[in-house]
Amino acid sequence: MSESKGVLQGFKEFLMRGNVIELAVAVVVGAAFTNIVNAVVKGVINPIIGALGSQNLDHYQSCLTATCQKDPKTGAFTEGIYILWGSVLSSALTFLITAAVVYFLMILPMNKWKERQAARKPAEDSPLAPTEVELLTEIRDALIAQRIPAPSTPSATSGSIGTQKTHE
Repeated sequence: MSESKGVLQGFKEFLMRGNVIELAVAVVVGAAFTNIVNAVVKGVINPIIGALGSQNLDHYQSCLTATCQKDPKTGAFTEGIYILWGSVLSSALTFLITAAVVYFLMILPMNKWKERQAARKPAEDSPLAPTEVELLTEIRDALIAQRIPAPSTPSATSGSIGTQKTHE
């Protein structure tokens, strides 16, 4: 019983994660957006391409064999092998429009927003400037080090101010 409770608890936690809910919302919005793109392709793009021929891109086809025939009543292919390249073209146009809209209306603005957010943040990798107290402490330590020379290393500033050394 405890194992099934653990599995159910794990499944509940999986469903309640933010990324699963965001994914579900993205699927629903994507499905609704697909309907809009399909309407644009069928209502705008196909008639523009249809100015060259048929408005319905599904009617664009090629026959691979010498004898291709359609039944005039049903429109079904009775003989020959047809390549329905018009429907492939329609699907490719739908994909390109969908990809362009997603990129220009969603991805590009999101990337620019992320860049602005990153520019607002202070750089975490760069060291912080020392505080006034730290600078004063360093100056004090440097002054003390100048007054008391180390016994093993002679200092250029050792000696008294105003006295000259004479060489004998």
